[in-house]
Amino acid sequence: MSEISKRFLRKFADSEMAEWSPHRKYISVQRQQIVDAARFLFREIGCRFSTCTGSDTRDGFEILYHFSLDATGAIYSLRTLIPKDDLKIDSITPVVPAANWIEREMKELLGIEFTGHPNPAPLLTSDVEWDPQEHPLRRDYDRECHVKPKPWEKP
Repeated sequence: MSEISKRFLRKFADSEMAEWSPHRKYISVQRQQIVDAARFLFREIGCRFSTCTGSDTRDGFEILYHFSLDATGAIYSLRTLIPKDDLKIDSITPVVPAANWIEREMKELLGIEFTGHPNPAPLLTSDVEWDPQEHPLRRDYDRECHVKPKPWEKP
């Protein structure tokens, strides 16, 4: 285990780390720790924020914040699970400004509220008529009701 991994686990003792390879680590943290964990990787270790991914799973909404330590080629992915009945998590944007747009996208596409986000305005759907309660990347999204007929098809 790398020294950075050991430091992380000392600081966040209740987190779990899975090392898929020497250069790929997945770290499960509680959602209440996401800002502190991101701050540690970004400011203390010097990782670069790469992106963030979110998915609607059977167990809740999983968010992975991906950080790269360019000097070594290591990728650290912070993983957290948000329960479906409480879709809120603190925004890391105040600590990692580059997370701004991806958190806005996830709000629109998955319906996750990023508490403390400096600009939660719609990003992708701002110039079209779109019901803000519709989230197309959710498992329960009704795609059929949003399919428009082709011009050559009769309604």
